[in-house]
Amino acid sequence: MSYTHTITVPMSYDQAVEATRAALAEQGFGVLTEIDVKATFTTKLGADAGEAIGDYIILGACNPTLASKALAAEPELGALLPCNVVVRRGSTEGHSTIDAIDPQTMVQLSGAPVVREVAEDAEQRLRAALTALSGAAQN
Repeated sequence: MSYTHTITVPMSYDQAVEATRAALAEQGFGVLTEIDVKATFTTKLGADAGEAIGDYIILGACNPTLASKALAAEPELGALLPCNVVVRRGSTEGHSTIDAIDPQTMVQLSGAPVVREVAEDAEQRLRAALTALSGAAQN
């Protein structure tokens, strides 16, 4: 089973991070957390480890309306929040890859109808953000 939705865009890493933030905001997501994996690996494991991973950021995206519905239905779902979105330097120069969690993974762990509704809404919004990024990259 795939647990992410992934696109590669012809944008520099910095452009992709900025565009991803904007696309998420358009869909009602705020970024609650941000982990610069390269910087963390460099600090904790040394420069070689940081360079090996390259530019790589994890954005913890949250849509408050959807999160509150999910947590009201099942408080334990907080362990699966926020929705992580990764922006990383692509394998081709001048390209970046964006991976967004597939919210349907929550549905596999919960039988609650409300969780299914929230996951479907979140998936539509995350896919719309990725579609917007793909479109922006073409312009």
